[in-house]
Amino acid sequence: MFFPREMTEVELIVPSKDLVAVAKVISGHGVFHQVDSTYLGLESLGPSAWQEKAGNYSALERRIQTIMQNLALAEEYPLKAAADSIVELEVVRPNVDRIDEEVKGTSDQLSNEKKRLELLESQLRQLEPIADINVEVGALKNSSYMHSILGVLPTANISRLQTSIGRVPHVFFTLREDSQKPVVWILGPKSNSDILDRAAKSAYLTPLSLPDEFSGTPEQITGVLKKEIETAKKKISELESNLSKLAGKHKTELQKLLWDVHISRVMADAIVRFGQLRHTYVVVGWVPTANLENLTTRLKQASKEVLIEAMPTSRTGHHSNVPVALTNNKWLRPIQELVTTFGRPSYGELDPTLLIAFSFPILYGAMFGDIGQGLVLMLAGFLAHNRIALKGLQSLGLLLVYAGFFATVFGFLYGSIFGFEGHLVEEYLHFHLEPLWMSPLENILAILSFAIDAGIIILIFAFLLGLFNNVRSRDWAHFWFGHTGVVALCFYFCFLTVIDGLLGTTPIAPQVAAAIARIPLPFNILTPVFALGLMFNSLFRNIVEGHRPLLDGGFGMFVITSIMDLVEGAISMLSNTLSFVRVGAFAVAHGGLSLAIFSLAGEEPDLGFWITIIIGNIFIIGFEGLIVYIQTMRLHYYEILGKFFHGGGMRFEPLKLNPSQEEA
Repeated sequence: MFFPREMTEVELIVPSKDLVAVAKVISGHGVFHQVDSTYLGLESLGPSAWQEKAGNYSALERRIQTIMQNLALAEEYPLKAAADSIVELEVVRPNVDRIDEEVKGTSDQLSNEKKRLELLESQLRQLEPIADINVEVGALKNSSYMHSILGVLPTANISRLQTSIGRVPHVFFTLREDSQKPVVWILGPKSNSDILDRAAKSAYLTPLSLPDEFSGTPEQITGVLKKEIETAKKKISELESNLSKLAGKHKTELQKLLWDVHISRVMADAIVRFGQLRHTYVVVGWVPTANLENLTTRLKQASKEVLIEAMPTSRTGHHSNVPVALTNNKWLRPIQELVTTFGRPSYGELDPTLLIAFSFPILYGAMFGDIGQGLVLMLAGFLAHNRIALKGLQSLGLLLVYAGFFATVFGFLYGSIFGFEGHLVEEYLHFHLEPLWMSPLENILAILSFAIDAGIIILIFAFLLGLFNNVRSRDWAHFWFGHTGVVALCFYFCFLTVIDGLLGTTPIAPQVAAAIARIPLPFNILTPVFALGLMFNSLFRNIVEGHRPLLDGGFGMFVITSIMDLVEGAISMLSNTLSFVRVGAFAVAHGGLSLAIFSLAGEEPDLGFWITIIIGNIFIIGFEGLIVYIQTMRLHYYEILGKFFHGGGMRFEPLKLNPSQEEA
């Protein structure tokens, strides 16, 4: 729960006769993360025949998927179906060819008919502006001596067009008068076609093209087109019906073929990455330790001669090559997605998912505290998670439920329900509601001070988690002298005493800083000492790690860099601490926005009043709810996770036959 799953490196020596059986086991259970071991093979053996097989299976799988798309069949894989074995291409390919040939003719006809319908409808749209004009224009269009341009253009550009073509012989007709875009027809000699076309284009004339295969007036052509469109639609309906029958006829067989070819392709791809010796194969990969015993049993059943070497990997130290399998808990999945968006934990690193599962909803609720709006968020999250409504937010459904719950809790603490607070609750809702803690609007400075105190506690805890990670990875240089190491933490304590000295007499003075300042320690001496430690942290890290040269870039550059490290560290600590003011500020702004809604609604509780309140609450839940979500995410990404979480872990990608199979 607090760390990624423990992993074991596994190396297999597989006899050639058991190759497919072993590939079936490691591919069929979703617990084996394969490592390419082809480098362990013998070059003299030449290229593996499995490479060509894997390519053929992949091509055949794509063909089946295309057939299923043409038949509007969903790709369905059996949830618990076992992989029998690799199917022979010579066995399945004729069946795919047979179905493909049967479907292809109807599918191609349907595609061509849809393209024809699209063309006919486009031609009809072109003719609609001149459909009621009884002028035979088809003959002139194909004239050997005359150049014809038919189209619509903005009314304001008519004079501009007439001026442009005024120096060449032409005839200009306005076929339809329109205040916005009249229909015009220009005739001129073929020898002046370039001039006429350029002038029409510069006047933004949109050409109307007449179908070459039709003749007559636009009205006659329009009638013919409508009949052709109706015929095409009937033909399309018949072809779709035929495809539907074919889909019903071949559905079961296609799904079986897809599954057989898919598992063959997955196993062939896995075998391609095996190291090939003369009579054996070498397989290397990673398995979660909890699944190792079961996998070993199945491998022994598949091959009595397989050799298995398992090497458990300690969580301590650096293990950048170890894949990271996170704990698969459906209730924490939306929180896990927040964490992995920032970075995937490395193998020995603390997984912050459980921590964020508490801190994220609590900080969100503190900024968005309201009983009614919190309950609405919970309901929206429930509907989204269960795909009843708001299906696009399904991945965030549980997160909305958690955030809404704590928004409701803080609503009781603040004494707010749908924006009604204090006497407004009794006046309009007719019951009494007192804040269990404080009203942000009536205690602005107190809520801001509390937010800073909460931020200081969270930052200190984040520093301690960073030290814990450094101890586990045996990174002593960063444990003592890193940007979140012991020296930095001690300087932060001293820095808080400086803040207390500056804000100690103000209403927003943080009480945590005051408590630290009362500790009987010589902070006036310790502050410059730890400031120097923070300033020269790179030098001390080089000494601990044994790096040479100790000074990077010469003495002058080292001094400048060290001063900047100290300035950057102090500014970062100040900004990180004060950044938590936003928690209190948004709590106050939330109440202030509700007051603004009441100002718009007026004082008389009539129908308009309640409509304004409802619309205002919808706006607050949607707009402010999104802003608070962004601010909560920012606090975690910049102020909290950055103190102890580095990420950079390799994703655990086990071989699995079913694409929808959950990660182990």
